[in-house]
Amino acid sequence: MSVRNLKRSSSNPESAGAETWISPQPAPRSDAEWIACAPRSVREKFLKSLSRNALLGLPWLFDFWALPHQRAPQGDWRSWLCMGGRGAGKTRAGAEWVRAQVEGARPGDPGRARRVALLGETYDQVREVMILGDSGLMACCPPDRRPRWEPTRRRLVWPNGAEAQAFSAQEFEALRGPQFDAAWADELGKWKKPQEAWDMLQFALRLGDDPRCVVTTTPRNQGLLKDLLARDTTVVTQAPTHANKAWLAASFLAEVEARYGGTRLGRQELEGVLLDDAEGTLFPQALIDGCRVDQAPPFSRVVVGLDPAVTGNAGSDLCGIVVVGAVTEGPPSDWRAVVLEDASIRAASPSDWARAALAAMARHGAERLVAEVNQGGDLVAEVLRQVDPLVAVTAVHATRGKAARAEPVAALYEQGRVRHLRGLQPLEEQMAQMTAQGFKGPGSPDRLDALVWALHALILEPAARWRQPRVRVL
Repeated sequence: MSVRNLKRSSSNPESAGAETWISPQPAPRSDAEWIACAPRSVREKFLKSLSRNALLGLPWLFDFWALPHQRAPQGDWRSWLCMGGRGAGKTRAGAEWVRAQVEGARPGDPGRARRVALLGETYDQVREVMILGDSGLMACCPPDRRPRWEPTRRRLVWPNGAEAQAFSAQEFEALRGPQFDAAWADELGKWKKPQEAWDMLQFALRLGDDPRCVVTTTPRNQGLLKDLLARDTTVVTQAPTHANKAWLAASFLAEVEARYGGTRLGRQELEGVLLDDAEGTLFPQALIDGCRVDQAPPFSRVVVGLDPAVTGNAGSDLCGIVVVGAVTEGPPSDWRAVVLEDASIRAASPSDWARAALAAMARHGAERLVAEVNQGGDLVAEVLRQVDPLVAVTAVHATRGKAARAEPVAALYEQGRVRHLRGLQPLEEQMAQMTAQGFKGPGSPDRLDALVWALHALILEPAARWRQPRVRVL
């Protein structure tokens, strides 16, 4: 009996004569939810209608349990982009799609796909999440169809001979040579070199009559994701974290909703919404995407920008800690800077952020800390010197608004004079929300403030004092 075909034959669904039932509320999103909210008599009738084999196979019938965003769309497409909040069931959707591609009607029968590429941010994440995780391929396959994991060859082999090979997006050159008829790319929004890795995957996706790829990711304001969304060959499903609440801890949902609900970060990480730049941003995403580099040159100076938090509790602002190096040889027009690390933390006490800032100095050989002292005053330097009595600290006072301080820094980016090492997404997300009218994101732009102070100290203030040497004529 099909779940969708059940009908109510009595005004009282719990009465003895009621053989079938329909909820007066809108239909739930999956067959399993529909059955779960039905009266006991209906649940028993449905289960008794199943054969023994059907009953044993029900836990492995994903279409019965799947939410709409976890089902592959119909039609002609090249890429399926499954976007969602944290815990929305994206990994399960990707694993079940791969399983549907490689499985035949019986365990030994061939499926539509024989060679599958599994691509994640790192090889460890492919193995621990996509393959061996709670929602990964090994857990989703029934015992008679479960693949064999060969760790030394980094591949899965199904009983019908189908194979899936694991790759890291950080080592995308490994995709040169192999070829596939299906692929699963996980958490593309986190990849350090998304365009390069994606291009290599597309060149390898060339077997069969209709090679396809599923992308499961929490969205990020990233050029590649925007490009995929704009393509005619891409289909999209999307869902918030709350859509999968039946499989998530109630305390987790309550905590993240209370803390991040209504914020920009919450819209991205919980609602699964791809957020664009704030209107009038000083740092457009395209500008940031174009400034990333893989290596830093030898520097003339390295400093750590510090925007300390004045309180230390769970609701405190972050302490902004950003490391920047600069090459300041020749005239100021030739000076260049590279943002090396965002070490910002939410500190439980002043000594915590002091230790974090000093540790960042030690990691990069920084010669000085540049710390804003508008709120902490002399206390900031005192806290730092309690940890390291010899630390070099420059105290700076903000006399202008955040936007006014950030505008000359934005000009350096527009001139191509500031670069970023990869992996600075939280800082870059704050930058995208700074406009000429002020910061449009939640809370305070602590990471960006620390960056601004570092670049003022390294380039803007020395350049203002710099004078071209001249010969005096007597």
